[in-house]
Amino acid sequence: MITVYGRNTSSNVQPVIWLLSELNLPHKRIDAGGSFGGTDTPEYRKMNPMGLIPSLEDDDVTMFESQAIMRYIAGRHGEEFWPTDPITRAPIDQWMEWAKTTIAPNVVYKVFWQLIRTPATNRDHAALEEAVLALRHIMFIADDQLSKNDWLAGDTMSLADISFGAQLFRYFTLPFERAELPALSAYYSRLTERPAYAEHVMVSYESLRAPGA
Repeated sequence: MITVYGRNTSSNVQPVIWLLSELNLPHKRIDAGGSFGGTDTPEYRKMNPMGLIPSLEDDDVTMFESQAIMRYIAGRHGEEFWPTDPITRAPIDQWMEWAKTTIAPNVVYKVFWQLIRTPATNRDHAALEEAVLALRHIMFIADDQLSKNDWLAGDTMSLADISFGAQLFRYFTLPFERAELPALSAYYSRLTERPAYAEHVMVSYESLRAPGA
């Protein structure tokens, strides 16, 4: 059975568990990281020398880094999410990396961190405003892409949607002013109707809220 180490409130763990659930693969998740700790032990560092989450064990395979883990899972168990043909796969990888390197830093490490993980008196309002403005620009790109396709990388759901969609629950529920983006909103609405998304991504982040945030 596949074992994933990491807390369910982690935006890096959530897409991995969402993918496993979409594929109906037997798996278990073991709480680690954050208030659960457990990532500094020699045993855990053998799996993940950085001491971060998620980590994965599957038979004789041990992995870290969420994007790599998702490619491994899809490559071994779910070709429909990550086809073997490199030409078909190219736009999926392109948008998957865009979601991780462009969307996630603004949503998670800038907006989410300021509004949830930082007490209100300590917030960097200039940095927050800059991140919100950046999100308006890059989400227009997503909206334009989704006005042409049902899914981020084409006509079928793929790893690009797992990587991107995992950021949208926080994007749409954090208290900041968002641009009116009808294609993006419709896409998010479709995601929320997927049982695996609702269970594993639409997870309350109140336990992460700093006192006074």
